[in-house]
Amino acid sequence: MIRNIRFIRSAIGKSFSTGKPAAQWNAGIVTHSANGIASCAVRPLSVIPGASINQNGVFSIASRQIHTKGERELVEFLAEEIVAEKKASPTTNIPQSLNGFKITFNKAEVELTKSSEREKVTISFNVNHTVDMDGEEADATENKPEISAMKSRPQFEVDITRGGTTLSFTCSYLPGEAQEGEYNDVFGIDEVTIYQGEWKDEVYAVAGDVLDGYLYDLLMNFLEEKGVSNEFAEKMSDFASSYEHAKYVELLEAISKFTVEQK
Repeated sequence: MIRNIRFIRSAIGKSFSTGKPAAQWNAGIVTHSANGIASCAVRPLSVIPGASINQNGVFSIASRQIHTKGERELVEFLAEEIVAEKKASPTTNIPQSLNGFKITFNKAEVELTKSSEREKVTISFNVNHTVDMDGEEADATENKPEISAMKSRPQFEVDITRGGTTLSFTCSYLPGEAQEGEYNDVFGIDEVTIYQGEWKDEVYAVAGDVLDGYLYDLLMNFLEEKGVSNEFAEKMSDFASSYEHAKYVELLEAISKFTVEQK
């Protein structure tokens, strides 16, 4: 299944429509035109030992690399899926900054930081298990593919550090969208705590839903002043969606490479 755009696949030849000539998969060989998906097959070759494209545009995997029927079927599907996922990718470039926050990555973990003479603001989250469908899915018909965008809405931590003291918020994206004429927050505060030095289990924290309503609103305004506004949260969700999708494609490539590696 293509995660960002679902296609209705034909039952014959396992073909799919991308608006260009379809690829046909048979016994580990896929043929395609130079104007079709051939250019997108360069990346899969880098992760599949023994794979090649000859001058006639035939992509093949050396049979000695495939040990079982199940492995061959898996590799064939993954090669097709990787090409489709890259076509469906919202962006090919992952930004290094967002609204003045510097972005750093460590596999599934992401950290955004912004420093001034007075304080340091750090936002951190993990993209694992954070995607869901964005909006209602379209009805699938033979002539109308089912469209369903995947959005990443991770729970995130906001740490505001001054000297050795950190005021920390745990925040989550809220479900639903604002109706016309209404204003709804994009995210909410799950928990608030403050501590000296490093955080420890014994540090007291209070849940956001038991805070005084006026205090809660003041804390949301405080976060907005630090750059964590509803608009910023929307942009961060878009960024997380792109980054999560890139990690998903990397996972598919790693599985493909693992499947055909020499034992």
